[in-house]
Amino acid sequence: MSELKPGDKAPDFTLPTDDGGEASLSALRGRTVVLYFYPRDDTPGCTKEAVGFTEKIGDFEAAGAAVIGVSKDTVAKHGKFRDKHDLKVTLASDADGDVCERYGVWVEKNMYGRKSMGIQRATFLIDGEGVIRRVWPKVKVAGHVDEVLEAVRDL
Repeated sequence: MSELKPGDKAPDFTLPTDDGGEASLSALRGRTVVLYFYPRDDTPGCTKEAVGFTEKIGDFEAAGAAVIGVSKDTVAKHGKFRDKHDLKVTLASDADGDVCERYGVWVEKNMYGRKSMGIQRATFLIDGEGVIRRVWPKVKVAGHVDEVLEAVRDL
């Protein structure tokens, strides 16, 4: 997992999003940002996580937080994923993997003895000054959204 830890400055980024716009950490300065990395659109765990954040998006917004999901999937794939599941979170495309690398979530995975590179599911809570306040490495989806929301409210 990443060397990034609470107290570190979050690496800035600008990525294209599912709605044709872009997500930029520096443009969100002053707001809390929940930045979650996930392996792939429209897979069981990733769908459950995105739907979970969508179900609580009003609570995150009421607490002053923006929620951004990042994977290496294309903007077009993100758009299909958003439409299929009526997602309300921003989905950003890190097609070249640069942001995944800088956040330390592009890792070697070992599934059934086969090694491959992929995104390790992780969430970063970033305050309005761009400082990482909390990191959830190797996220297990069950209960995760509620835990992140509680941490946002505690900021």
